[in-house]
Amino acid sequence: MKSETGVHRLVRISPFDANKRRHTSFASVFIYPETDEDINIEINPDDLKTDTFRASGAGGQHVNKTSSREDYACADRNSGTMSKRKISAQKPGIGSQSAEGATLSAALEEERAKLANIEASKKKIEWGSQIRSYVFQPYTLVKDHRTNYESSNVNAVMDGDIDNFIQAYLAYREEG
Repeated sequence: MKSETGVHRLVRISPFDANKRRHTSFASVFIYPETDEDINIEINPDDLKTDTFRASGAGGQHVNKTSSREDYACADRNSGTMSKRKISAQKPGIGSQSAEGATLSAALEEERAKLANIEASKKKIEWGSQIRSYVFQPYTLVKDHRTNYESSNVNAVMDGDIDNFIQAYLAYREEG
């Protein structure tokens, strides 16, 4: 399905135009995996390292005398390695019982950053950026502009018959 990522162009007679003129629409399609499963990350406590920091200077009554985790002037930084990736989370007053939650939050934030980079790589929705055109009027044609594969059966393609387009894209990728 990765081959469907890109800008798709649709040319048709608009059912909303009283003068029955041709209209062009663009749609940006982006394919990425989605799962309904819960994320389950197992963290070995031996992989976690907790550093405790104290505030300096004037502050609360015991701020310079203690590094108690209950003291809000302190912060624990939990860091560890998962899948050979170093992750770090820091929150004021965090206890060791929250280390796994902080580590999970850091891992999820890293995944969000990856998705943001992928989103930024999308092409703009404009003329010349389309990967495929679906023309209903004045003739019927679906054309993949990357591979030059064409089909005149627009309705079948719109109903999901895209296997030939995917195969043409895979062959195109192998050649290039």
